[in-house]
Amino acid sequence: MNPLGPVSPGIRGPAEVVGERARLRKAAHDLEGVFLNQLFQAMRATVPHEGIVEESGGQDLFDSMLDQKLSEVSAERSTRGLGEALYRQLSRHLPEGSSSARPAKE
Repeated sequence: MNPLGPVSPGIRGPAEVVGERARLRKAAHDLEGVFLNQLFQAMRATVPHEGIVEESGGQDLFDSMLDQKLSEVSAERSTRGLGEALYRQLSRHLPEGSSSARPAKE
């Protein structure tokens, strides 16, 4: 049994197509979140750590958690970002049915 679904595409109902589109959109936005998290970490690494107050070990943990949460929220709310572009590109390969699980915001 294939955990990802049927190997050969069969006849699918509208609910299954909408479910596939929703899963694809979530995966695309999750990938955008990973990309943004890496971008935030790279940007933070370029900032000099010299200052009046010395940083503690907890600061690194907090910064990492903050970057992760910001990247997740940014990717979820983005309607014109990398996640939506990836979704539009990959959704062309899904079977026809209900063509919009969630209409793109202009």
